[in-house]
Amino acid sequence: MTSATHRSADEIGRTTRGPRPLPPLGEQRAAADLSHVDTSLSNGLRVLAVRKATVPLVEARLWIPFAGDDALHPATAEVLAETILTGTARRNRIEIDAELALIGGDIGAGVDPERLVLTGSALADKLPTFLDVLGDVLTGATYADDEIAREKERLVERIAVSRTQPRTIAREALQKHRYGDHPATREVPRAEDVAVVTPEQVRALHQASVLPRGAVLVLVGDLDPSSVLGDLEKVLGGWASDRSAVRLPPLPDLTGPNVLLVPRAGAVQSQIRLSAQTVPRTDPGYAALQLANLAYGGYFSSRLVENIRENKGYTYSAHSGFEFTNGTAVVNVDADTATEATAPALLETRYELGRLGQVPPTGDELESVRQYAIGSLLTSTSSQSGLAGQVLALASTGLGLEWLNEHPARVAAVTADEVAEAALKFFAPKRFTGVVVGDAGVLERKLLSLGDVVVGEPA
Repeated sequence: MTSATHRSADEIGRTTRGPRPLPPLGEQRAAADLSHVDTSLSNGLRVLAVRKATVPLVEARLWIPFAGDDALHPATAEVLAETILTGTARRNRIEIDAELALIGGDIGAGVDPERLVLTGSALADKLPTFLDVLGDVLTGATYADDEIAREKERLVERIAVSRTQPRTIAREALQKHRYGDHPATREVPRAEDVAVVTPEQVRALHQASVLPRGAVLVLVGDLDPSSVLGDLEKVLGGWASDRSAVRLPPLPDLTGPNVLLVPRAGAVQSQIRLSAQTVPRTDPGYAALQLANLAYGGYFSSRLVENIRENKGYTYSAHSGFEFTNGTAVVNVDADTATEATAPALLETRYELGRLGQVPPTGDELESVRQYAIGSLLTSTSSQSGLAGQVLALASTGLGLEWLNEHPARVAAVTADEVAEAALKFFAPKRFTGVVVGDAGVLERKLLSLGDVVVGEPA
C-alpha cells in the first residue's frame, strides 16, 4: 500500500520543466530471410512451406476457391464447412478429434463466397499424422445423414441470430448496393435455404468443388521445406482432378457518389459504410496508398478517429481499411453512430476524405504512419500463425513470400509527394459510394440535405 495521490495521464506526461519528451523511434529491423519453397504438386496444388522454428509447431492453411452460381450454393457450402470434419471412410468424428488431440493438433473449416479455408496446427514432429488426417478429410469425407441433420439445426439457429445483428444487416446492404446480384454478395445464407439442404447435395458439392488445382496450401513452422513435399505427395496424391477449383467472376468497379439510406425503423444506432475502388497489392502505387489510408482512418491516431471519435464523440470506433477479393481491391470506411449523430458523422467523414487530398499528411504524420505500417507488418508476421495468415493472403492473389520480404523497403521509400498524389486520386469524396443503415424517419431529411444520398428499401 502507498499513500501516493492519483495523477492524471496529463500530469504523468509532464515535469516541472514542461512535457516529458518521448523517446525516439528505433530502427525498424528488416524481415527475416526465411527458408522456404514455393512449388506445385502433381495434382496442381500450390504449396508454400516456410521454416520458422520459433516453437516446435507447424501452422497449416488450405485455401480452395469455392464460388458457385446455384441459388442454394451458399447454404450448401455453409453446411459442408460445418460437417467436413465429422467423419471419413477411415475415421468417425470422435476418431478425428482423438487423433488430432494426441498430436497437439486441430483443424477448423470456414467458407465465404470466394473460398473454403481449412486452418490447423500440430506438433512439428507429428506433421505426417496431421497431413494424413487432412488428406483423409479432403478425399474421404462422408457427410453422414445424422451429422448433417445435427449441424444444420445449429446452423439455422446461428444464422437467425446473425441476421438480426446490425453489422450483418449493414454488410449485406453494402454488398447489394456495391455489387447487385453478384455471387460475392451471398455471404450469409438464408436459414430457410440451409433447412432444405440434403446430404446428397453436400456430398455432390464436395466432389465438384473441393479440388486441388488452383488451391493453395501454406505450411509455416519447425519443418524442412524441401522434405515436407514428399510427405505431401504421399498423403495428397489421391486428391486429384482434371478440373480447377471455381473462382469468383470479376467484380464490377465501384463508382460514386451516391450513398444509399437503408431504412431500419426504430434503430437507436446507425451504421455508416462507405467504399471506393483502389488498386491491389501488386500495383506499384500500393505502398503510397497504404500510407494515405493509415493517415485517413487506418489506425487509432488517424485523422478520422481524431475527428469523429476523440474530438466530437460521434462514434466509439471509426476505421478505414482495404478489402481484397479475387484480385480486386477497395477501401472501406466504417463507423457506428447514435442516430442523432449520424448526419454530422457522415459530413465529417466526407470532410476528412476531401481534406486528405487537399491538405496531405505532414512530414511528422507521414513518418508516424510509415513506422506503423512497417512495424505492424513485422509484428503480424513474428508468430507462426501470423506469418501463415499473411502468406496465405498473398498466395491467394498469386504473390509469394518475396512480396512480404520486400514490402518494408517499398514503404520506407515512399515520398511525401507520392502519398499526396494517392490521397488526391483515391480518397476524393465523390469516388465513394456506400450505405447508411438507420431510422429513416429521423435521418432522411438531414442526410438528403448533405447531397448524394438516396433512400432505398427497408432492411
